[in-house]
Amino acid sequence: MIEEQGRVIAVEPGAVWVETLRKSTCTACSASAGCGQGIMEKLGVGARRGYVRALSDLQLDVGDPVVIGIREELLLRGSILIYLLPLLGLFLAAILAERLALGEPLVIFSGLGGFALTWFGVRWHSRRAADDPALQPVVLRAMLAGATGQR
Repeated sequence: MIEEQGRVIAVEPGAVWVETLRKSTCTACSASAGCGQGIMEKLGVGARRGYVRALSDLQLDVGDPVVIGIREELLLRGSILIYLLPLLGLFLAAILAERLALGEPLVIFSGLGGFALTWFGVRWHSRRAADDPALQPVVLRAMLAGATGQR
């Protein structure tokens, strides 16, 4: 289970909205001086807050510190779905166009079409699965009021 601390900002039946502080490990990285992410972190852009809807059966109030979690396999499956499938669509469509002996511009457009088609497929699948409780973050536990270190 991947865990993140946050603070409840809204309560609804069966779920809460949690505000988390996005953190970066750029301060510990030796390449942060020459890295775009390190520069953004120094400018304060990396310290944005994120808002997550998490399922909860606990009695929580606005302002309560909580720990939310999501299963590792869901994060891995989502990463593959979002990043790998559109690239595979691009390559497979381009390879198919190349095997059909189409000209180079058509191979390029076929690859872009394959990318777009799989991207829209992923988007359609994601919208269908958005309300599935098995795919939602959950509140694992409430914390003591001073334990988060957040303001």
